Amino acid sequence: MKAKTEQLNKEFEAKKPEELLRYFLYEYGDRIALASSLGLEDQALTDMILKIKKNARIFTIDTGRLFPETYSLIDKTNMKYAFRMEVYFPESKPVEEYVYMNGINAFYESVEKRKKCCNVRKIQPLQRALSTLDVWICGLRQEQSVTRTGINAVEWDEANGLIKVNPLACFSEQDVWAYIRKHCVPYNVLHDKKFPSIGCQPCTRAVSSGEDIRSGRWWWEDPEHKECGLHKR
Repeated sequence: MKAKTEQLNKEFEAKKPEELLRYFLYEYGDRIALASSLGLEDQALTDMILKIKKNARIFTIDTGRLFPETYSLIDKTNMKYAFRMEVYFPESKPVEEYVYMNGINAFYESVEKRKKCCNVRKIQPLQRALSTLDVWICGLRQEQSVTRTGINAVEWDEANGLIKVNPLACFSEQDVWAYIRKHCVPYNVLHDKKFPSIGCQPCTRAVSSGEDIRSGRWWWEDPEHKECGLHKR
């Protein structure tokens, strides 16, 4: 499988994201889906994907701690494209046990407790979604953070046992914004309030001019820790 992903990377190296998406969407049918965080990249991909295949699968994870603006964006996206995004929720028992043992906001206390919260609220629902897939599409970009500089457009996800496709791997933030504006793609209004990267409300803040675009995520931690576990590298 690694050899196949390397071959596909070479094949699509100089091609547009839409060409890569078209190949995978029709090659894998209902065994492929976009895992959307509803960020700028995933909104751009939603637009690309649904223009290629209007019944394509797109899902998101509702951790129970999202911003109101994020929930509004789900509705706006569903209405614009006349489709229904799949929404996965965490199981109630693991969340209840985590809160009982650690407290409602224990993620501020240590990286370990924060990652455990991410596991219960995000990773476990993601694994349920991925169990229905052979390929997942992501909005990862190389310039997003120090943990993502080495990503390729097509990768073998060893941890989850499936292909991961990153059509915007080489896009800059300016490229994404240009696409959003050109195609009138709905986006989270928090982006206009200096929130370049948006996750759960307690773990996300606005950033100052010149700060890294993911510096507002888990801002109390060192940069090399700033992943929730969805994208192990």
